[in-house]
Amino acid sequence: MMPLQILQPSVRVDLATWCMTGSDITCSEKRLRQLDGVFADAEAYRRADPERLVYSVQAHLPVDDGTPGGLFFGTTTIEPGEVGGEYFMTRGHFHASLDRGEYYWGVQGEGMLILMTARREVWAERMVPGSLHYIRGGTAHRVANIGAGRLIFGASWPSDAGHNYDEISRTGFAARLMNVGAIPTLIPE
Repeated sequence: MMPLQILQPSVRVDLATWCMTGSDITCSEKRLRQLDGVFADAEAYRRADPERLVYSVQAHLPVDDGTPGGLFFGTTTIEPGEVGGEYFMTRGHFHASLDRGEYYWGVQGEGMLILMTARREVWAERMVPGSLHYIRGGTAHRVANIGAGRLIFGASWPSDAGHNYDEISRTGFAARLMNVGAIPTLIPE
């Protein structure tokens, strides 16, 4: 009988930093200059340092984008900061395949997962280390860092979900998460 081959993992996640190493990993950064139109206060945005890092994403993509039946895994780190009283946040998106869901979970720091239906109903869920968030298909989502340190969260989504950032770029979210007297508050648009 021939012995079975035992392989080492092709990807590793450092549990202290949540940085990934290995094969099939993509990395991206979003700086303020790349987030024009995301924050409500255009004047505060114009005055801010355009090179300031807002968030970074690492993703393990073991199959081609659009492959049915596959899964992707990622980590996002959002830096602390604000623009005009609005917390640093991700751009936000619907999935291109609207019926696809996604999981997020809190790893480090404190944040808010902001969710919006196609009918523009908005709510938020607090993200803390260990919190698990199921994002139903047809729900736009973005995350804001409401803490003094970095916010890190993990994600897993179907490889055929796709991302529709254009809808949010055109219409935005129906509410904004603002720092009102040190209290994160959803303000309707």
